[in-house]
Amino acid sequence: MIPIAYSAEVETARAQGAAIVALESTIITHGMPYPQNIEVARQVEDDIRAAGAVPATIAVMDGTLHIGLEDSQLSKLAQSKNVAKLSRADMAACIATGGTGATTVAATMIAARLAGIHVFATGGIGGVHKGAEDSFDISADLMELAQTPVTVVAAGAKAILDVAKTLEVLETQGVPVIAYGQDAFPAFWSSGSKLKAPLRMDDPAHIAAAHQMRAALGLPGGQLVANPIPKDAEIPAAELAPIIATAQADADRAGISGKGVTPYLLQRIFELTEGRSLVANIALVRNNARLAAKIALELRTNA
Repeated sequence: MIPIAYSAEVETARAQGAAIVALESTIITHGMPYPQNIEVARQVEDDIRAAGAVPATIAVMDGTLHIGLEDSQLSKLAQSKNVAKLSRADMAACIATGGTGATTVAATMIAARLAGIHVFATGGIGGVHKGAEDSFDISADLMELAQTPVTVVAAGAKAILDVAKTLEVLETQGVPVIAYGQDAFPAFWSSGSKLKAPLRMDDPAHIAAAHQMRAALGLPGGQLVANPIPKDAEIPAAELAPIIATAQADADRAGISGKGVTPYLLQRIFELTEGRSLVANIALVRNNARLAAKIALELRTNA
């Protein structure tokens, strides 16, 4: 028996058949400091509500899987220390032992599927880390996309990754990668890259229809919708490249590995860009939330 709890808002939405968008919680616990983290979390939830859908921020708290958080729970999580960062490998153990953990992309997809939520908005997915040919450091997010039927809206893969190899793994796993409104695969803090996305769609209704067609065909897995950061909020890729290289070199010297790599690099890039990376991150998450709400509304309309 899974200890699962729904927020009052999500419970009502489920009963009414309303459009729901899942949100991860590592952005709250590992992405930015308090109180900025809770301010942004509330802002993203409000963006989804303003678009006509219902937000469901997902986390494990004291051994219970929460689908949607009450504001008091959101506040508690935002101020909690030493919160576990949960993925497929450790999610069950955290719940079984009464722990508290924030969900990554993979864990959020698992929880969304359990709750019957088809659309999930995040910042950027994990992927193949640079040097993976030696370290074998590849995010579980990619395999989750291959097996769990949730449409994930992200600004591409995090720019600290080997994005070309990330796309290759997604292709091998049969995951549709859909660029929204452009041909180029977006590069997280930058709206474009030199890499062409395998698919392009310009209409949330088409994305929703593709999600439903995969289910009708009996295909496993979800879709990655790569939504470019708004132009006025981006940091150009050419400007970011040397900054990312510096951050990666610092991580290598410090011996950072495993789950510690991504938060270290994001913090180092924040320092090197004097905070601009965080401003861009907030803009892209909010942009993804708005698109995810549109897709969720189309899925409800076509259900």
